[in-house]
Amino acid sequence: MSVIYKNSMNAISKFVPEKLQPLWKHPAGPQTIFFWAPAFKWGLVIAGLGDLQRPAHKVSISQSCALGITGLIWTRYSLAITPKNWNLFSVNLFVACTAIYQVSRAVMYQRQQAALEAAKSSDPVH
Repeated sequence: MSVIYKNSMNAISKFVPEKLQPLWKHPAGPQTIFFWAPAFKWGLVIAGLGDLQRPAHKVSISQSCALGITGLIWTRYSLAITPKNWNLFSVNLFVACTAIYQVSRAVMYQRQQAALEAAKSSDPVH
């Protein structure tokens, strides 16, 4: 399989413009998984941005926490590896930020609901 892959990449590289050759030949460029994994992970960012319209009571705090924590871990990791993978860094930073924002929305909503319940129960009319 790697022979087919290498031959394919060699054939494609003939069509890559000279200006894009440094990106094409970069250790984290399009010929490697270091490029494609973060490229597809942008789908998580797009999904996270779409979820910003979701009502706060429907946000999964555990899922958002997991995404936020893994986003932070991989953001740090992307700067610790060689070569530094700035695409991996940016996608994980965005994943972490959208997830942390979702957690904050859900927690604020739960606190507001708790405050409303407390006010209701202390109201002498009810």
